[in-house]
Amino acid sequence: MSRPEHTAPPEIFYNDDEAKKYTFNTRIIDIQNQLTSRALELLALPGDTPGLVLDIGCGSGLSGEVISEQGHVWVGVDISRPMLNVGVEREVEGDTIESDIGQGLPFRSGMFDGAISISAIQWLCNADKSSHNPWKRLNVFFKSLFACLARGAKAVLQFYPENAQQMEMITTAAMKCGFTGGLLIDFPHSTKAKKYYLVLFTGSAANFQMPQALGTEEDEIQNQIAYGDDRGSSSRPNKGKKKRAGVKSRDWVKDKKERQRRQGREVRPDSKYTGRKRGPKF
Repeated sequence: MSRPEHTAPPEIFYNDDEAKKYTFNTRIIDIQNQLTSRALELLALPGDTPGLVLDIGCGSGLSGEVISEQGHVWVGVDISRPMLNVGVEREVEGDTIESDIGQGLPFRSGMFDGAISISAIQWLCNADKSSHNPWKRLNVFFKSLFACLARGAKAVLQFYPENAQQMEMITTAAMKCGFTGGLLIDFPHSTKAKKYYLVLFTGSAANFQMPQALGTEEDEIQNQIAYGDDRGSSSRPNKGKKKRAGVKSRDWVKDKKERQRRQGREVRPDSKYTGRKRGPKF
């Protein structure tokens, strides 16, 4: 099945029929709810006061509804007029603007407390017109995103990279525009459940800690590609990392039992026999 962004530009692909089909599909609604909830969890806005959130690629407001349910105010931007019209018909609570994010976000500096995007930024990697340069469009987008966020605010952008080169281009463009942060991969070992989130921070790297990805173990190979203040040079995830214990070794068994205890499971206490190899059976 071909990717939607290979079929037509978003303002053409999401016509009146496609916009309604997308909006009222129960499976898509469920997926959008899950992805938006996870993005807001990673955004980690203070729970005591409502925040002003920018929803990039808001479409018909499916993600905006989740933002509203969590007590925040939102403004959405999307290039598809039919999708925005469906949102108006559904009387979504947020304000929406028709705009091409590849030409920059039309907001004043420091306006938003945070930003999210669900399944949108990979569209910027396509050259739908002869005037389109994906690298330049990504740079314009991230520069304007950095500008319209309050200092110390975060942006969480969920996307579907087509390949490693596209993923690297998007991440590098964000870092070159001033962001700290990196790529977080939920369920990295699953084919269907794997999800990519670009977690960006407008402050110093010293004040930022990368969130924990879902579906990982503490002793597994690190799958959070963190970036520092050097803007575009990735950290070395293997540097200084403890050598992984061999499977079924004593240390491996003890680590596994400790993880199970933290999960609240009933585990036998450690002893001198823990992890000891058994002799052959008679």
